[in-house]
Parts: sequence; structure tokens; C-alpha cells
Amino acid sequence: MVKDGIYYGLAFVCVALVLGYFSLWLAIPPVLLAAFFLWFFRDPERTIPDVPGAIVSPADGKVTDVRVAQIDGRSLWRISIFLNVFNVHVNRTPISGVIEAIEYRKGKFGNAMGEISSEQNEQNIVTVRDGQQTLVFKQIAGLIARRIVFTKKLGDKVTRGERIGLIKFGSRCDVLFESTAEVKVKVGDIVKGGSSLLAVAAIPAGTTSAKDTNMSSSRQS
Repeated sequence: MVKDGIYYGLAFVCVALVLGYFSLWLAIPPVLLAAFFLWFFRDPERTIPDVPGAIVSPADGKVTDVRVAQIDGRSLWRISIFLNVFNVHVNRTPISGVIEAIEYRKGKFGNAMGEISSEQNEQNIVTVRDGQQTLVFKQIAGLIARRIVFTKKLGDKVTRGERIGLIKFGSRCDVLFESTAEVKVKVGDIVKGGSSLLAVAAIPAGTTSAKDTNMSSSRQS
């Protein structure tokens, strides 16, 4: 469980104790809210694919868009994943590599389902490079989500499927990568962070990513 869940849960338990002193009925709503937050901030273990060149989902949710988009004059695959309040909200890195850039961009808190949210909503944009490919993923705030958490810093090495933060409550994640990759999902698919394969990057013949070689399908911490 993410520690935020413990903080929220304890806060509502304290409220329930105070209200329960006056009436047990008054204590029921905060007890239910405490249970909800403990459940919402769950953080299950995941089995990470060890396929060479694998690009995994950064979040749990529903795939709402799969297309080749023009980004800064380049053709890149863009996969969008929408998270509702019932999804696990812990985010994971799609590939192994080094964090080359982090940009926190202030913006609106519009409906994360809309395409315009990818550019206008408040978001954290992270660039990861593994030596053979560069991938960008965005943590995008939504109508309810008002806080984006990112636990890594510039220059950190990350392993595919490693926990890197979360977006509180409903939100969206976008993943941008080379158009030469083979996409494995379609609109409407339900994916899980760290364990669902979004795509497989094209790897030059005769080369093997050292990070992929060291990957295993064991649980990530």
C-alpha cells in the first residue's frame, strides 16, 4: 500500500472516533471513507515481461487512443490510458533506462478522456532513454486528480516496471515512442501497470539491450 493511504485512512478513523462518541451512526461515513482510501491506495505486485524491447503500461486503466502522432516534426506512436477512481493509481516506468528529462507543466484540470487534455491539462512529462530507444510518458491530471507524484529525479536509472510515482484519483497516462515499434494493444483494452505489454520496440539485428538481458519476470519492488 502507498503510505498516502495510511495517512488518509488514519485521519478518517480519528474523525470516526470523535463522531462515534456522540453517535455510532455518525461514525459510519468516515469509517467507510477510511476503508475506501486504504483500498484506493493499494499497490499490488506485478510480474514484469522480460521480452527484449518490451514497452509496458505505466498505469492501470483503459486504452482510449492508439495512433501515430506528429510530435515536434516526428512520427511517434501515442498510446493513451485513462484511469478511473477504481483503478490502481501507482505508476511504473514503461522501459528500463536513464531519466533524461523531467518537465512539470502547469495547466487545466479538464476531462482526462478528451484528447485536448494531453496538451492542456496539468502534467508531468518524463523522458527515459535505454541506449537504443527514447520514450516519453506523461502523468496527466484530470477533473478529480489534483496531485501528481513523481518519486525519481533527473539522471536516475530505472528498471522496466519499477514504481515511479502515482496520480491521485482519476487521471490519464500517455506513452510516446518510435513509430517503428510493434504495438500490441488497441482502443478499449484494459491494461495493468508494469505487467501489460503495450508494444515491442524494434531492436537492430545482432544487438541486445543489457538492461533487457538483466531483466527477469520476478516481482519488482
